[in-house]
Amino acid sequence: MDVLLTLIGVVLIAVGLRDMFHALLHPRSQGTLTDLVLTGAWRLSRATGHALGGTVGPAAMVAVILMWVLLQVAGWALVYLPHLPDGFSYSPGVDPSDYTRPAEAVYASLVSLATLGLGDVVPTHPILRLLVPLEALTGFALLTAALTWFAQIHPPLSRRRALAAELHGLAAARWHEGLDERDPAAVSRVLDDVTGQVLRVGVDLTQHSETYNFRESDPALALSAQLPYALELRDAARRAASPDVRMSGERLAGALERLREALVSGFTVDGDSVEEAVASYAADHGRAPRPA
Repeated sequence: MDVLLTLIGVVLIAVGLRDMFHALLHPRSQGTLTDLVLTGAWRLSRATGHALGGTVGPAAMVAVILMWVLLQVAGWALVYLPHLPDGFSYSPGVDPSDYTRPAEAVYASLVSLATLGLGDVVPTHPILRLLVPLEALTGFALLTAALTWFAQIHPPLSRRRALAAELHGLAAARWHEGLDERDPAAVSRVLDDVTGQVLRVGVDLTQHSETYNFRESDPALALSAQLPYALELRDAARRAASPDVRMSGERLAGALERLREALVSGFTVDGDSVEEAVASYAADHGRAPRPA
């Protein structure tokens, strides 16, 4: 039985660490526990009409981090359990018989993972004297992973908001009207800038899929609300008299198709065409279509 508990503990530790580093180092952590938590949180938010608003994204990430912590605490507790209480030395005033073995194992695991070093429970078994510092290192890795994960999502979110704000400003000015009356080079520059931003957002959604769960309270900064205008830009550029502007329109069309592939392949978005995917994306985020 002791061997079985230890093996289960090792499996939990390994699963937790793999999930943590997979979420940080690999794009699209599909099939992992992290992906299941993020997807579940998003489906719950959508089912409630996004009652949580913009907090669903941060809340889902916190839930994932708590899951990582629980996996490590439970795994190491199972490793320690067969060695309690004989494998540990207790400070005066602490009687291990006052506590159940599972509770004591969880306490020892928490103290080690948090690197508190209280000194009331000290490992004496040779193997445990090696394992406890390893769990402390795991705690450092977990803390670093959590801080890194939160830090690395801000640039993708900023780029997405910038694209939404750009599209919102162009839409407010009805920029797509009268393209043939403007300097073709200037028109192409604007279209190419939007194209570049769309491509970067597509890559961001692939590399940082957790950012999909972040909703903006301001529609002007919500890409799901502003992206339909990119379709109007694409269509207007394709109808332009200038070959350079038409070419920019085709480039924008290609970027939007890449974004469609990113949305459809990794998230709860449907659509065989860009138009369908953009509408599904807006609906999935609880956004009404942009008025014409």
